[in-house]
Amino acid sequence: MVTRARVLCAVVAGIAVAGCAIPTQRVPSAIPPSRVPFGLLDHHLPTTTTTVPASVPVKVYLLGANRKLVAESRVVSIPAPLKLVIASLLGGLTKKEEDAGIKTAIPSDVQVISATISKTPALATVNFNQAFGEILGSSTELAVAQVLLTVVAQTSLDTGVIFQIEGQTISVPVANGTQWSGPVYLSQYLLNLAS
Repeated sequence: MVTRARVLCAVVAGIAVAGCAIPTQRVPSAIPPSRVPFGLLDHHLPTTTTTVPASVPVKVYLLGANRKLVAESRVVSIPAPLKLVIASLLGGLTKKEEDAGIKTAIPSDVQVISATISKTPALATVNFNQAFGEILGSSTELAVAQVLLTVVAQTSLDTGVIFQIEGQTISVPVANGTQWSGPVYLSQYLLNLAS
């Protein structure tokens, strides 16, 4: 009797399990739309979006202790054209920089008109408004060094910079005090970097 009850339970359990299995058929059949899970009949495929950053950090050079050049960070719109990077240098100091005693030799009325780069040879031409020509004394050398290092930080160490005011190329002072009429290079301003 116990054996018969066990067999009967096994048969009932087998039928119950078989009833829960996924039915199979030899040929596909259509499913009525009312039985399709929500969203699967949508004709618009799901899309994914990638967020591209709208800005990028760049280095600009300001004056730290003993009027030596120090790198500070600015954020500019992608693709960070040189004119925009120079404009961020000319944009003044942050509160944090002021509190740290950082300064700039470039007055607030100086504006960049254009900034272009050629690859062969590696030269940047930076064109300023007349206010750049009104910088006096040792501040001129420091202002030139700030611009030069900011350009080099965006390009390469061997990039030369030609300075212009209102489209006219100008001579600028280098670290040894002489005026230089051609492009200036990092090697001519290494004294401005020494601590």
